[in-house]
Amino acid sequence: MQQAEQRTPRRSFASQVADALRSQIEAGFYAPGDKLPTEPALIERFGFSRTVIREAIAALRADGLVESRQGAGVFVIAAKPADEAFKLFTDETDKISDIIEELELRIGIEVEAAGLAAARSSPAQEAEIQAQVDKFADLVAQGKPTDDADFQFHMAIATATNNQRFKAFLEHVGRRMIPRVKFKTVMGGVDPLPNRDHPILEEHREIADAILARDPEKAREAMRRHLVTGIKRYRSLMVRRSAGGSTNGS
Repeated sequence: MQQAEQRTPRRSFASQVADALRSQIEAGFYAPGDKLPTEPALIERFGFSRTVIREAIAALRADGLVESRQGAGVFVIAAKPADEAFKLFTDETDKISDIIEELELRIGIEVEAAGLAAARSSPAQEAEIQAQVDKFADLVAQGKPTDDADFQFHMAIATATNNQRFKAFLEHVGRRMIPRVKFKTVMGGVDPLPNRDHPILEEHREIADAILARDPEKAREAMRRHLVTGIKRYRSLMVRRSAGGSTNGS
């Protein structure tokens, strides 16, 4: 088991486990209120390490499907409906054009969310936004995956709008709204772009600084810049793949 995990990126194993459990939840095999199997049972079932299982559960928790209860275990809290519209976001894809379109839609939602957060956030919400920036920075320094921290940063901003619909939208879309999360799922855990944690961290800091300064326009500009930069990264990749003869990006 350990040798296999060394040969294949651990994130791909975690994605396999998360996707298998997610499918069972969405199919009703595990209903809201049901307890998931224990860690040892999942380790035995999937044949992966404790770390892989914990990352998979963290992904389900980020998607709003399960919650951990101290001393009791992990419980299903909702089964997401198979809404065809939201499948645009949650379905796996290796089409770069899909990711670009989603980022364009996110601009329309999250730019305004950043502005509202700057105008309405409470001290506790501001502290949570800063905490997510610090968490991202710590993970970068340790060379650890930042996918979940990226999602939680955007969730903290949506929460700070004090408009529950922003938060509900991001919760429904879930962790796969982060482009590299969705793309890696169908790429065997491999991100097609070079690591960009450092520039993303700086973009998050600019957004957070503007929100904490209670400057709505600056916050909107920083969020727009962050998402547009993501679009530019994936457009460049699409051009490179097209030049190489690939058709997946169009």
